[in-house]
Amino acid sequence: MVNFIATGQPDDPLAAVRDRALRASDVSFVVTAATPDGPIVWVNDAFTRTTGYSAEEVLGRNPAFLQGPATDVAQARLLGSAVAGERSATTTLLNYRKDGTTFWNQVSVSPVPDDDGTVSHWVGIQVDVTDQVRHEVEQQESIAAERRARSGLTIVSQVSDILTDLEDPMVLHEIASLLAPTVVSWARFFLDDDGLRPADGADVSRVHEGAPRRTPAVPGEVEDPVQDLLDGRREGPLELDLEATGGPTTTWLTTHLRESVSPGVVHVHAVPGRRRSLGVLVAVPHHAAALDDDSTRTVLYLVARRVGAAVENTRLYEREHRLAEALQRAMLPEQDDVEELDVWSYYAPSAAHAQVGGDWYDVLQVSEGHVALVIGDVVGHDVEAAAAMGQLRSVVRSYVQEGVDPAVVLERVDSLVAGMRVPRSASLVLATMTREGDGWALRYSRAGHLPPLVVSREGVRRLTGAGGVMVGFGDGTRQDSSTHLVPGDVLVLYTDGLIERRDRAMREGLEALEDVIGAVGGQDAAGAGEVVLSRLADNPEDDVAVVVVRVPDPSGTTAPDSSVPRRRRWSLPSEASSIGRARQAVLRTCAAWDVEGGRSAELVVSELVANAVLHGWGHLVLRLFDTGEGLRIEVEDANPAPPVATDGHPGRVGGFGMRIVERLADWGWRPAGTGKLVWARVHPLPLEEAMRRSARS
Repeated sequence: MVNFIATGQPDDPLAAVRDRALRASDVSFVVTAATPDGPIVWVNDAFTRTTGYSAEEVLGRNPAFLQGPATDVAQARLLGSAVAGERSATTTLLNYRKDGTTFWNQVSVSPVPDDDGTVSHWVGIQVDVTDQVRHEVEQQESIAAERRARSGLTIVSQVSDILTDLEDPMVLHEIASLLAPTVVSWARFFLDDDGLRPADGADVSRVHEGAPRRTPAVPGEVEDPVQDLLDGRREGPLELDLEATGGPTTTWLTTHLRESVSPGVVHVHAVPGRRRSLGVLVAVPHHAAALDDDSTRTVLYLVARRVGAAVENTRLYEREHRLAEALQRAMLPEQDDVEELDVWSYYAPSAAHAQVGGDWYDVLQVSEGHVALVIGDVVGHDVEAAAAMGQLRSVVRSYVQEGVDPAVVLERVDSLVAGMRVPRSASLVLATMTREGDGWALRYSRAGHLPPLVVSREGVRRLTGAGGVMVGFGDGTRQDSSTHLVPGDVLVLYTDGLIERRDRAMREGLEALEDVIGAVGGQDAAGAGEVVLSRLADNPEDDVAVVVVRVPDPSGTTAPDSSVPRRRRWSLPSEASSIGRARQAVLRTCAAWDVEGGRSAELVVSELVANAVLHGWGHLVLRLFDTGEGLRIEVEDANPAPPVATDGHPGRVGGFGMRIVERLADWGWRPAGTGKLVWARVHPLPLEEAMRRSARS
């Protein structure tokens, strides 16, 4: 070893001491010559202990030989720049020992000038700081893990907030966008509805084409890890290579993913439901090491579980909603077509979320020339009231079909209801109309209900006879009353929701109804009903049911009041028979108003109502308006999805409905409540002329 420190000063008593001190120090010292190649000229014993290289092995070599593949080149260049500029510098580098192991080396270099001030050598001090660097790295990793955990909790909380609005059609897309790039670089949900499909929302009412559904695994067949994950035969998460092959579900998913992400490995998490997986969450990690990061896995797992619970709740709600819809449709009021009478009916529940309440009506053609009219009101307008209404309605309809007098029917209803223990009391009016010459014989019996009104040439009169207690409280004897209706007479049956208000007495409401109905003049039944609704039922506080029956007068003509707006509305059940009723309503209205384009309007309303019946749900509302420039038709239903004009359905009949509407009218749509309203303004032209002009355009 070259004794660089002691040479040149043999008589200096401290030189030997300095030499021994440098050799004995635990700090590694290196001295290099200030020449271009910077060879090592002296090292102490600590250098050998730190690096494993002896002095003989390193003398003449540049200290850079300690660097290796993982050394930070930029940090190494800092030392080179300091030497070139003859200034001191300190940095920490990853160096390599003789045995190939690495250590973190804190290197400080300083110039050593000679007596003339010229740098002749460089002294380097090296300290093994591996433990310190490792501790700092662990601290940083711990802090990063804590931040990731906090970030993960924040993301999971945000996901829970997003899932509160399941009606948002992009709710799953929003969650995937929240995950990427915060947690992963890319993410997407796929729901399993008889095959995987990409899912942006939690809407489960639509059917999509996707991966084919697979039967239970058969020994020896091609492995399908994605399907196994969905079926619960494999624990997740699944690390899926997009270049790998597999069964039909795996193949479909990898093929679909290769269109969106680069080849590599993705994470596939099952989206669990109560009994089976509802789909998968596919995530692309930021880097390969992220696959083993517990915090990332935990966040994806929690998000998948929350989404699964939300989608499952949506499915359960959808099933229960459809069941409720079916039950409600079975209880909705019905109106038979009665050719010899002009009949109009309307029903609106007070609860926005329900199709039925406690009120109901029925117009039944018992036999030719014999019609039964029922209007009733169960106390309350909640689910229990609707259930009680359904029971009473079925009982009354059954007895009415026997053709007996109203009092007899109500006596039987009293007896049966007492035994059924219906939980709510109810009032009703049952009336029968039987053809007698040019007029009709009206018999009726009331069970605690408001009196019907008859409008004739003499004015308005209340049918106050045959009164009795509410249904179920009768003592076995009910009374009938009768009157005779002649052509031009109008009969009005109604429930208290039409006239009852908090700011006035019931008597005042009944008097207001008499004033309104008495001024309808020669209006048809629909016109009379519209006048009543527009003036009394704009803001009802209860369920409203109204039935208007007009005895046609062949010798007379309707003379509508010019002060009454020319508009009509009908409440129709969501069933095929409503299409015919809507067509007849439009034809009668066009004739009454002397509006051109009646045949075009008939086709337009037929298509609009047919679409509402086929693709919507809930009670339908048909409205007609005379705008002065033509007939405006509005059809409202509870399905918020807009109508779509198509060029037909491949392989089956139909699909041209809105195209027909486009040729005969200007049309559009807008949201209405929880559903939609579709409108059309019919061109005031004969049908053939409207079609010819549309074809030319």
